[in-house]
Amino acid sequence: MADRTVLMIPGPIELDADVLGALAQPQRGHMDGAFAKAFGRALGHAREVFLAPSAQPFVVAGSGTLAMEIATANLIDPGERAVVVNTGYFGDRMRAILERQGARVDEVRAPLGEVPDLGALERALAGAPAKLVTVTHVDTSTGVRAPVQEVAGIAREHGALTVVDGVCSVGGEELRQDAWGLDVALTASQKALGAPPGLALVMAGPRALAARRAKKVPVPSLYLDFLEWLPIMESYEKGAPQYFATPATNLVLALDVSLGQLCAEGMDARFARHARQAAAFRAACNALGLSMLPARDAIAANTLSAFYYPSGVDAALVGRVRAEGIIMAGGLHPDAKAKYFRVGHMGVMTAADILAAVGALERALAASGHRFEVGVGLTAAQRQLSQG
Repeated sequence: MADRTVLMIPGPIELDADVLGALAQPQRGHMDGAFAKAFGRALGHAREVFLAPSAQPFVVAGSGTLAMEIATANLIDPGERAVVVNTGYFGDRMRAILERQGARVDEVRAPLGEVPDLGALERALAGAPAKLVTVTHVDTSTGVRAPVQEVAGIAREHGALTVVDGVCSVGGEELRQDAWGLDVALTASQKALGAPPGLALVMAGPRALAARRAKKVPVPSLYLDFLEWLPIMESYEKGAPQYFATPATNLVLALDVSLGQLCAEGMDARFARHARQAAAFRAACNALGLSMLPARDAIAANTLSAFYYPSGVDAALVGRVRAEGIIMAGGLHPDAKAKYFRVGHMGVMTAADILAAVGALERALAASGHRFEVGVGLTAAQRQLSQG
């Protein structure tokens, strides 16, 4: 089994066998009754996963970037102001999307590896009205987790809507859309939700839907418009198929299974499992003498880790780890792209997978000339996992 590998990049991720089985079902039509029931279940489960009983789920064929475009296009008109809370590559992307939509965009930007200063956000919103504030919960480029609840509270105090990019967080990091007052939260199917790539998920709260209805300028794309999709989603949730644009039927069947698994595990238990496994991987890397890209543990994500290569080791490490059976990812942030690597540990990942990844990393580091006590990383990870 020399070619056997475990996919531990920050998405797509390894898939459960039942999810793969759903994906492999014979092709169904989008008006099929059994498909409509599965789609309806998935929409209902989305409310449980986002902890958002008051929100309207939209599940549309496309990527996480499409989800970002849907969320913002329905809320902002050209010339209105948006404030982007920026912790990395995908904060930059959100800014680019908003600018294309004609918004006036200001940023509250964090240094690499840090979270933005909440006082700076206060000042940015006090200085001039803003229609919306966007924040990336976990930026895949840095592994930094932003203080979403606090950002949303400040935005609401200043009358702004909050859009949360949860592409690398939803299903793995604690996120409570209704309780935290998040107007829109979005994700994609291929990360902590544990489904194949290809579906954009957007949860629109009551204030977001009201803002869409109050827009002065039509949404520039028919496919992005909440109001085009709303009757479709409402109908499928009742088990009755309706057509606007053909859904990705087998991807939806796979999503139905994966979201059902999340709900069966329970969101609190899932958050705790991801936190425990992330802490174990970080403990191993610390023991191996590696420096984390996030400035401190308190802001480090639980869905992925980002660590700098040690002195004398370069990006060839990723290939050496792959040769040991674990697929990790290189850097993404343009300010440090060749200096660090990223490891996804979300979804169906288990404690055994964490230990396998640490073992592979130890062997690859040793082959790269990094000096450490063999087994120290595994011991640290095992100790952390045993505390859970």
